[in-house]
Amino acid sequence: MNFRDIAEQFNININDPQLFLDAFTHSSYSNEKKCNDYEKIEFIGDGVLDLIIADLTYHAYPSLRQGELTKMRSFLVCSASLANYARKYHFEKAIRIGQGELHAGGPNQKILEDVFEAFIGAVYLDQGFDFVKQLIINVFEDDIKNFNFDNLTDYKSKLQEDLQSNHRGNIVYHVISEKGTAQDKMFTVEVKMILEDKSEIRLGQGSGKNKKIAEENAAKDAISKKAG
Repeated sequence: MNFRDIAEQFNININDPQLFLDAFTHSSYSNEKKCNDYEKIEFIGDGVLDLIIADLTYHAYPSLRQGELTKMRSFLVCSASLANYARKYHFEKAIRIGQGELHAGGPNQKILEDVFEAFIGAVYLDQGFDFVKQLIINVFEDDIKNFNFDNLTDYKSKLQEDLQSNHRGNIVYHVISEKGTAQDKMFTVEVKMILEDKSEIRLGQGSGKNKKIAEENAAKDAISKKAG
């Protein structure tokens, strides 16, 4: 599978193949082969993606405040989300990476995220704004329409406020298990409150593909149990 197969999934009639070849080339490969990589095109793609997702969420949810829209956009274009879109369309099969990265397990989440943004940049440069906007609509539309607004809640901050208004102590999070491969991790985190007398209260537990998500889910679990 190569960049042309990826483009075919989106009905793209490529004008400049070099743009797409570069978009699917990691720096580890370019260093070995002395060719271009995706970093410059990724810069364009990142900006295009932010603009169009901002436009789509603004019009889809006119009652949301600026802060809520910002959080929503951040969630939709976060590293894990973009890497998942890349996997959905099998980008990992088309990415050119160096031998070192290949032996380390192939394209990781960060590389998949970057290549997705570079692909958006290549589409914009090759096909124009209207085409790339429609492509982004097609990719993101269902996730925008069915957005889980729990994702906008900062559960860690809410738990901190709820507990420390009634108790004196420190809230701590620690990883109790870590499973999976380097490319597909699953963390489980426990949240506790350490009281002034050094006693501990177990508040909740949560899992996620990174520590931040797991901590948020642990805090959400604690709040759902009316911790404290």
